[in-house]
Amino acid sequence: MKVVICGAGIAGLTLAWWLRRAGAETTVVEKAAGPRSDGYMMDFFGSGYDVAERMGVLGELREVAADITELTYADRRGRRVGGLRYASFQAMLDGRVLSVMRGDLERVLRSALGDDVPILYNTSVRAVRHVPGGVDVELTDGAVHRADLLVGADGIHSVVRRLTFGREESFLRPLGYHTASFLFEDAELAEEIGRRFVLVGVPDRQAGLYPAGDGALAASLIHARSGMALPADPRAEVLSAYRGLGPMVDRMFEHCPEDPYYDHVAQIRMPTWTKGRVTLLGDAAHAVSLMAGQGSSTAMGGAHTLAVELLGADVESALARYERRMRPFVLSKQKAGRNTAAWTVPHQAWRIALRNRLFGLADLPGGRALMGRGLKRLGAGAVPVAG
Repeated sequence: MKVVICGAGIAGLTLAWWLRRAGAETTVVEKAAGPRSDGYMMDFFGSGYDVAERMGVLGELREVAADITELTYADRRGRRVGGLRYASFQAMLDGRVLSVMRGDLERVLRSALGDDVPILYNTSVRAVRHVPGGVDVELTDGAVHRADLLVGADGIHSVVRRLTFGREESFLRPLGYHTASFLFEDAELAEEIGRRFVLVGVPDRQAGLYPAGDGALAASLIHARSGMALPADPRAEVLSAYRGLGPMVDRMFEHCPEDPYYDHVAQIRMPTWTKGRVTLLGDAAHAVSLMAGQGSSTAMGGAHTLAVELLGADVESALARYERRMRPFVLSKQKAGRNTAAWTVPHQAWRIALRNRLFGLADLPGGRALMGRGLKRLGAGAVPVAG
């Protein structure tokens, strides 16, 4: 079997690992000029953790996991008004959770893949032509690969999805928020933050700050904003949106670059992820949004599911079963993302106060078990990790 994977992110690398293990001939193309080190911190649990364990990379992930001691909700003056000790969070999930930077997870997956699968950087898909029993994939370097399957694992703004299914606007569903992030260095602020993930929230705005390794700090920003249009000047939008959140946030924005990462908080919703010998994986198919979390974990679960199905039957039947197995799981995650948005970045001050108090329940007798059951339901789903 010959497979072309567009996207050398978490979904694409995981799929390539499983296909290589089964002897499939796989090529990965990636529009970036080289391996990426950027990205946000994630709480990595659920199906992704299970797949990583099957791949034998948990040891490497533990080595690069962030040593976060607490999620701290702070007021504008930087005073703690709520939070959750990370030890309590780990106990809720029986220790099967890691805080990992997205770039570190990609690096571990790339290392596990080795050199057997070529990754063609600075390359993407230019055209897709369906042929009997396969697909011709024309790349931006002019090469044409005839494959049994093309997998679009190229993120929420997927080129493969646009070429195969139509314009992005038909599937992108903004949740009414924008997000931004950037990395910077500030030794004095890093000492103040320590090993905490600190969040300062007011109605419709939340600014987060956490250690990102090697002395760096990461800014994580979410604010309410409707409509499909993105601002022409993201930095100006960020500085305007978060004005007045206190000295810590003001200090953080002294380091804001001219071109911070900036995008919608959005989901991708499609009636089908497959057309002929082309299918979508991860955020390209079903971004759940950062409100739901677990996008990377869901991508790894989906990659494993797709690989298992491909190696057990003809391509068409495998793709149909992949969708049947993944869709209920994905829909539940997307629904959770929509439902939790009002509590992640609330519109009302009373919701912020209640949320801050509820997180403290995990440190009280009985609270850990109660919150743990909810988290396990969130992390669990209908993606069997088999074989």
